[in-house]
Amino acid sequence: MTRIRRGYIARRRRTKTRLFVSNFRGAHSKLTRTITQQKTRALVSADRDRGRQKRDFRRLWITRINAVIRENTVSYSYSRLIHDLHKGQLLLNRKILAQIAISNRSCLYMISNEIIK
Repeated sequence: MTRIRRGYIARRRRTKTRLFVSNFRGAHSKLTRTITQQKTRALVSADRDRGRQKRDFRRLWITRINAVIRENTVSYSYSRLIHDLHKGQLLLNRKILAQIAISNRSCLYMISNEIIK
C-alpha cells in the first residue's frame, strides 16, 4: 500500500494550542495530550475566576466603606449608609464610594451627613 501524506491541518491546530501554553512549565508545554488538558483547565479557571474577581472586589469596596464610615461616628454603619443613599436617590456605586473613602474621607463624611439630615 502506498504511503498517504497527511495535510497540515492537524499540525496547525497543535501549533495553535502550543502557542497558548508556551509559558507553562515542563510537560505542560511540550506534550500534545498534556497541552490540550492544561489548555481546557486554564480556560475553565479563567472563566470561573472572572466571576470570583467581581465578588472579591465588591467585598473589598464594602469593607473599605464600612471602615471609614465607622471611624467617623460609632452608631452609623455601612448598611444604613447604603439604605439612606437609596432613599435619597443618590446613585453612587460601591466602587466610587470606596475611592472617595480612600482618597477624600471628608467628602464621604459630608455625603453621609447630608443624607442623615
